[in-house]
Amino acid sequence: MSDLSRFPITYIRYELLRTFRNRRFFILSLAFPLVLYFMIAGPNRHEHDLSGSGISAPLYFMVGMASWGTMTAMLSCGARIAAERAVGWNRQLRITPLSPRGYFRAKVLTGYTMALVSMAVLYVAGLSLGVSLPAGSWLKMSFLILVGLIPFAALGILLGHVLTPDSIGPALGGGVALLAFLGGTWFPITGGFLHDFGQYLPSWWLVQASHVALGGHPWHTKAWLVMVGWTALLSVLAVRAYRRDTGRV
Repeated sequence: MSDLSRFPITYIRYELLRTFRNRRFFILSLAFPLVLYFMIAGPNRHEHDLSGSGISAPLYFMVGMASWGTMTAMLSCGARIAAERAVGWNRQLRITPLSPRGYFRAKVLTGYTMALVSMAVLYVAGLSLGVSLPAGSWLKMSFLILVGLIPFAALGILLGHVLTPDSIGPALGGGVALLAFLGGTWFPITGGFLHDFGQYLPSWWLVQASHVALGGHPWHTKAWLVMVGWTALLSVLAVRAYRRDTGRV
């Protein structure tokens, strides 16, 4: 009985070790956003009101790059699921004591661990460019970013069950780039169609978490409804995709 109870923990540890040995993780989730951050925010480090947003350039782009890096980290669980489906590893796991819930919990926890590392690296980069915030602001901002990743966890599981290993890479890369653009990662979107449309996307509210760091309250009722709505929709689709995949002979 004790061996069975320890199996999910063993699998989670295995997932973490395998993930952190993956060079693509460091390139896509750590190095790439970090390099872009210094390239974009560095020349604007003395800008304290970026495009009329009321936010300094180092802070705005720090959160923007963090949203991009954490989205990539969370969605990468889908790439691992697709690869495991291709080689039949997930079918082997079904005959072990590991339950489907434990399997997906391990994927999500791994994604969150990667996201936390990505956030920490970018926070250190922000500090090096002069970002200075009270401890409470750092915590509030980080909390909202982590909450904002929940629908992306469901999206990663969904994509992992409907795409192949060959197609999921371009899909994730293009999807994250599009969500980052519409969410205002690269520049503040203060009006127009993109502003109105972006507010219905979870990536928008990841970037808007930076306002909380300045004492604002951007996560009003609409923000929470968007997050809950996308999480519910993507979770239902992910469950259906999983059942359809496991129902194949």
